[in-house]
Amino acid sequence: MLDPIADMLTRIRNAQAAGHTTVTMHASKLKCTIAEILLREGFVARMEKQIDGIRETLCIWLKYTVVSQTERAPAIQEMTRISKQGCRVYVKKSEIKKVKNGYGIAIVSTSEGVMTGKEAYRRGLGGEYICRVW
Repeated sequence: MLDPIADMLTRIRNAQAAGHTTVTMHASKLKCTIAEILLREGFVARMEKQIDGIRETLCIWLKYTVVSQTERAPAIQEMTRISKQGCRVYVKKSEIKKVKNGYGIAIVSTSEGVMTGKEAYRRGLGGEYICRVW
């Protein structure tokens, strides 16, 4: 696997498209931080880091809203990886824009850690533009 963050985003996207309640993957510090941001912003219901012998796994419970008795809509409509392994994308504080007019979030890796685009803008930080979620 060349890009573990893109793999994480794809697993979440595919699980929500299939209507699953949970998705599991190998854990890393960056993946756990991204999952914590998604939890804090209300895009996922719960996250838990589990230890299975030697390996650590990250389990994410997906969030859905009930549309009707037979239909439910996922909380995450789309997840897009911006900075890729072959083409890194860096943004300055002034280049961080709202995602879907404030309904979504941008996840940025700054010198003070991984945070949302709104937090990075408030602190006056730029960094690597990891992904956007809405």
